[in-house]
Amino acid sequence: MSDGLMAVKPIIGINTDFRPSRKEHAALSFVAAGYFDGIAASGGIPVILPPLADEDDLVRLLDVLDGVVMVGGSDLDPRRDGYMPHPSVRPMDPRREDFDRLLAKHVCARHMPVLAIGSGMQLLNITEGGTLFLHLPEDLPRAIPHKDPTDLAHRHALLVERGSVMERVYGDGEIRVNSMHHMAIDDVAASFRVTARAPDGVVEAIESIVEEWTAIGVQFHPEAETASALDAKIFEEFVIGITGEVPEMKLVA
Repeated sequence: MSDGLMAVKPIIGINTDFRPSRKEHAALSFVAAGYFDGIAASGGIPVILPPLADEDDLVRLLDVLDGVVMVGGSDLDPRRDGYMPHPSVRPMDPRREDFDRLLAKHVCARHMPVLAIGSGMQLLNITEGGTLFLHLPEDLPRAIPHKDPTDLAHRHALLVERGSVMERVYGDGEIRVNSMHHMAIDDVAASFRVTARAPDGVVEAIESIVEEWTAIGVQFHPEAETASALDAKIFEEFVIGITGEVPEMKLVA
């Protein structure tokens, strides 16, 4: 590459949600704009990944990607991980979950850079051998509210660990993040350490302890309209983890 060319941006895949066909619309594969806007604003090139059924096709895609964002959404089906079903669980569409679990398997096997959000973080932890609480109000009765159906902007405090990506994002001072979940990480997989918790101890962020694996998971949603400007810096830290430098465009010589 000549000195006159700009820095090469990392290509980052983003999985999608899925809804089957209904009377009012055909089958849809979709993703909230905050995910790809967050990556683009941080110096990456977002690429949308539909819920493919062919594993070889997914492998081919991963060969050309520099990282993956695993998005949030509805609940993982607990029966797939040996749990009894719970009435509070609202499973995501099986077509999406089939693809997401395949994606997570290959991302973890490759130690590919990954930013996992919401149920994406839960799946990342499960894939590496961790476990989940299925319903916080029952599993941890003394937990603070982590979801308020009447308030989509519901927030709670966040306590971050020193020496973590979360500390670089938030620094010192009072931190509050959005919260819209009823499932959460229970046992943390051996590949990760907890880097942020809610005041009640519920895990809100994990980061890889595996050498040279950039893997960040957050239970809250930095892509949402209820996110703060600081929350959005999580995308920037993810891109830095891939490129090794603060994303910027080089001047043309």
